[in-house]
Amino acid sequence: MARKSVPEQFAKKAARRKPQERVSPRPGYIDVSKATDARLVGYARVSTDEQTTRLQLDALKDAGCHRIFQDKLGGALSSRPQLDRALGELRAGDTLVVWKLDRLGRSLRNLLEIAEVLRERDIALRSLTEHLDTATAAGRMLYSVLGAVAQFERDVLRERTVAGIRAAQARGEHVGRPRALTASQVREARKMLERGENASHVARVMRVGRSTLYRATTAIR
Repeated sequence: MARKSVPEQFAKKAARRKPQERVSPRPGYIDVSKATDARLVGYARVSTDEQTTRLQLDALKDAGCHRIFQDKLGGALSSRPQLDRALGELRAGDTLVVWKLDRLGRSLRNLLEIAEVLRERDIALRSLTEHLDTATAAGRMLYSVLGAVAQFERDVLRERTVAGIRAAQARGEHVGRPRALTASQVREARKMLERGENASHVARVMRVGRSTLYRATTAIR
C-alpha cells in the first residue's frame, strides 16, 4: 500500500481535531478564538516607565490577545502607526483590548472618535482596568451613549463655527480663504488698468493670475 504523503497526513489529522485544537497557521500566532472566528487584538501605548509597560503587556497576554500592537510614547503624540495597524487588523466581530482607556485615546474627544469607528465596524472594545466590554449588553448601551456624546460634540462644534462665521461677517471681516490681493494692491491694479496697461502685465506685477486680477478689481470699488 502506498504511503501517504506528509501534507496528506497533516490535513487528515487537522480535520479530526476539534476547532479549538487546530494547529496554528503560522509560528507565533496563538488562536484564542475557540470555535468562533472572533479574535482578541491588544493595543498598548507605552512610555519610559518600564513597570507600566510590563503591566500592560502582561495583562493583555493574560486576557488572551493573540496579537498585541504597541506604540512607544515619543515626539509626535499624533503619530501612532501601531494603532493604525491594529485597527487595520480588526474585522467585524473582533475585540480590541486595552489595559486602560487612556492608553487608547489621547483625549476624551479622540477616544470617542475611535470608539465610534469601532462601533460602526461592529468591533467590540474591552478595557481591562475599567472592566468595560462593549460585547455585553451593558457595553452596547455604553457604546450608544458614547455615540450620542460624539454626535453632540460635533453638533456643538458646528454651531460654534457657524456662529463665529456670522459674527465675523457682521463685523465686516472677510471669511474664507485669504484674498490674493490686499485692498491697496487692488486699488493700484485698477489704476494701472485704467491707464491702459495690459492686464497680463498687471497680473505679473501683482504676482497673480489674470482671472484673480479680474475678480479682485471688479469686486472692490
